[in-house]
Amino acid sequence: MNIIERYVLRRAFIAFSAALAGTLAIVWVTQALSRIDIVTDSRQSAGTFLEIATLILPSVVPEVIPFAIAIALGTTLFGLNSDSELVVVNAAGASRWILLKPILILAILASALSFVFDNAIDPLARERFRNLLADARADLISQVIQEGSFQRLDDKLFIQVGQRLPDGRLGQIFVADSREAGTELVYYAKEGVVAEFGAMKALLMRDGVVHRKQENGDISVINFESYAFDLSALMPARNEPIFFAKDRSLSFLANPDTNDAVYQRSPQEFHAEFHRRLTDWLYPIVFALIAFGVAGDARSHREARIHPLVTIVAICMFVRWLGFFVGNRADSSAAWTPFIYLVPFGYIAFVSVFIYKNKPLELPLSVAEYMMGTVRAFNDRLILLRHRLLGHKRPETGSEG
Repeated sequence: MNIIERYVLRRAFIAFSAALAGTLAIVWVTQALSRIDIVTDSRQSAGTFLEIATLILPSVVPEVIPFAIAIALGTTLFGLNSDSELVVVNAAGASRWILLKPILILAILASALSFVFDNAIDPLARERFRNLLADARADLISQVIQEGSFQRLDDKLFIQVGQRLPDGRLGQIFVADSREAGTELVYYAKEGVVAEFGAMKALLMRDGVVHRKQENGDISVINFESYAFDLSALMPARNEPIFFAKDRSLSFLANPDTNDAVYQRSPQEFHAEFHRRLTDWLYPIVFALIAFGVAGDARSHREARIHPLVTIVAICMFVRWLGFFVGNRADSSAAWTPFIYLVPFGYIAFVSVFIYKNKPLELPLSVAEYMMGTVRAFNDRLILLRHRLLGHKRPETGSEG
């Protein structure tokens, strides 16, 4: 590599690292907070939450890397053009390959990193996450049933315990169960205890009453001396987590176990996930070519056009949405499987034609004008809001005659 290629690669790598770290931090925080209910509902420790939050990272990295590449290359190429460095390179008679080569090197390295995370690290992290989830759910009864609290054990199933007695018994038990369509059951018991019978876990209630209300309005009241309420069906057995297609390794997806219960319910999801794993790593290369096609040419500062970074992000978001759309359709229909490959390879070929013909890749003029108008209107509103907050008069527009 010559000095220009090393210079471009260094600037792009620094921008990529910063974009990846910033984007990853934002996405990771939102994903971690969305799973905080696992800790709060099962009364797990803060250490468990930190471990769960850390295990989320490997699944986030492959989704963030392509956009980090697009943002990094967009800002790098725009900076090179703003500093007139692209003009100097073109004036020196250098080909576009001198810029494209370091960009492709960085994109290939990012694709390799995405492949490793998606097919090696993420499945291991997901397996550990499922084990933690199974343990948390298995400990739910002994941890959640707290004195004086009203807790939801399952959809349409609630329980409240008035007090915990010194010998482990529970006092003043209330259970509301409306899981069965058309029937509402309410249990009251003076005391009870959580007991295990082999793999079964049950709430044994004594000296109580059950109210049954039917959909037609009929109500029946039954007194009981003892009643066993099965709780084991509310959660998977301990150390027996459920693994879905996204949790499996690439080798398992290539040759799935036909006896696997999840695979038997939806085999097409496993096939679609296998083909997604073979193509998702291509998106950093696709996004890198899009960034180069949009901002890889020298432009005059006086030339009116939408900011290249906006164009890059808009095109990349559409391409990634199309990939998700095709992948979701392939989960239920094998006819959509070829389109999983067509989206990335098709856009690689499409953008390569623009690059080869030395034509800029831009949004349609109508779309660009609409976006520029929206940005200008938003900027005008911000200026007006700032003047109002500062107590200034509304700025006058137009020139004096």
